[in-house]
Amino acid sequence: MEGQVKDRVEVLVGVRSDFADDTRRFVEAGGTEIGVLCHDGRFYAYENRCVHQGGPVCEGRILGRVEAVLDEEQRVLGERFSDSETHLICPWHGYEYDLETGECAVDRRLKLRRFEVAEKGDEIYVLV
Repeated sequence: MEGQVKDRVEVLVGVRSDFADDTRRFVEAGGTEIGVLCHDGRFYAYENRCVHQGGPVCEGRILGRVEAVLDEEQRVLGERFSDSETHLICPWHGYEYDLETGECAVDRRLKLRRFEVAEKGDEIYVLV
């Protein structure tokens, strides 16, 4: 089901109950495959195409950013997953993107193409 809103098309993705945490749904709009992800109750939508080599980035794992654990002399003691920054990791070559912004973790100038998600009642739409 599609509708028109201010020169943008609303594409129905599903209903909220279809989205358990880290569930993904994929829709096609204007020749573009869009991955809609739910993580911690929030929705994100990106073109399912990694900026590195076009891999299916929205099919990747979602993990906290890896952070070094340092002692008082700045020596590495180990690593941990961040509680404040979550990454979407492309399954082809491991490129990591900030789930919130779509920015590439190693080069913030590179970004995934982001789409707005709208909730209308229980229905979830991506705006294209």
